[in-house]
Amino acid sequence: MREFIVEADGGSRGNPGPAGYGAVVIDAATGETLREAAEYIGVATNNVAEYKGLVAGLKAAYELDPAASVHVRMDSKLVVEQMSGRWKIKHPDMKPLAAEAARVFPASQVTYEWIPREKNKHADRLANEAMDAGKQGKRWEASDSTAELDARAARSAAAEPSGPPGDAAAGAARARAALAGTDAGAGLTGTDARAAGNVAAAASASAPAVTAAPVATAGTVAPAASALVQGQAVVPTVGWAAPADLGAPATFVLLRHGETPLTPQKRFSGSGGTDPSLSEVGREQAERAAAAFAARGTIQAIVSSPLKRCQETAQAVAARLGLDVRVDEGLRETDFGAWEGLTFGEVRSRRPEELNAWLASPEVASPGGESFASVAQRVSAARDRLTAEYAGRTVLLVTHVTPIKTLVRLALGAPPESLFRMELSAASVSAVAYYADGNASVRLLNDTSHLR
Repeated sequence: MREFIVEADGGSRGNPGPAGYGAVVIDAATGETLREAAEYIGVATNNVAEYKGLVAGLKAAYELDPAASVHVRMDSKLVVEQMSGRWKIKHPDMKPLAAEAARVFPASQVTYEWIPREKNKHADRLANEAMDAGKQGKRWEASDSTAELDARAARSAAAEPSGPPGDAAAGAARARAALAGTDAGAGLTGTDARAAGNVAAAASASAPAVTAAPVATAGTVAPAASALVQGQAVVPTVGWAAPADLGAPATFVLLRHGETPLTPQKRFSGSGGTDPSLSEVGREQAERAAAAFAARGTIQAIVSSPLKRCQETAQAVAARLGLDVRVDEGLRETDFGAWEGLTFGEVRSRRPEELNAWLASPEVASPGGESFASVAQRVSAARDRLTAEYAGRTVLLVTHVTPIKTLVRLALGAPPESLFRMELSAASVSAVAYYADGNASVRLLNDTSHLR
């Protein structure tokens, strides 16, 4: 099952006044924009526009894959709380829009999250483009839109570190408080503050058809084939295209730690005594990874190996995202025993028989160390714990070469010797999604684009 993020927004210049909405569908695993939708809707309130943006985003996601799980992110506290069932819908203009949104996907496939306005810039720009087009008597056109580029530039600028070191900790605390709902007024826009206390009467306006346009980007996955009969999507019930009711997967984004002084020399650096810190290059790599994750905005939790190089890398990301770092012993690197600190060539020249036996069987450990078979058992146990705990969420696991390769190998059902056939660079990103039926899907391997 694919996982989408829908970000939606709406605005009214007058409340009520000339209004428009914007929505974007994002691939949760890669952060790629798959669809954009925007429309000028005439005179309406902010809340009506926001609800119409939600409906447009959900419909665009449904057209891509009716069986997908969808995580909605909006800066409208009113819409998020009402659609989550925590606030009652009292206003007569909101009820039909909320009902329409609820009909697009089964409730089990959709989750909602409130985000600060500054993290919803893509949808906000689309809504403003739609209102600008309406002011000129035109329709919004995807070919003329610069919303994605503008939002990407804004996210990149926001991801750059600024101010004294203490600011990062304070920002992280504020973000956690907002997400936990402990600061009811924090992050609410003027529109949302007014909406929460007093929903203005909406002017009557007919709802135009949703304008949703595919975004022409490299690597975009083609929408699932479906037929429309009297406006209803007919999805195959058998074969590869059939939907499976498995719920949203637990998606593990796998980040290898940044370089240490031992990394360029390709020395065995496991958990058997060598626990180096990041080098200057490694710290820069960690910051670049952190900026990329902050711009993408899909990570919901962070789990790290207990070793120093991973925790330093994880903390760099956590400072940007306002998240805590949880440590899991199952994610530590292989213990290489007597080989710790040696290069492959040094082991081959000094201990050729030991090395040959190790290369020939995953059951063989280095002297005083750990076999790959033992590592696989440990990593599998950690995987099972974490997939159960983080079902339906996207989690960053900051770990090492062997655990990442092992997770990928097990997901593919590949033999143990495949560990020697994968390249995994320092601070590279991979991704695996785990489903309720036990199946897994490898989404990404050894991506280093954020380091260039």
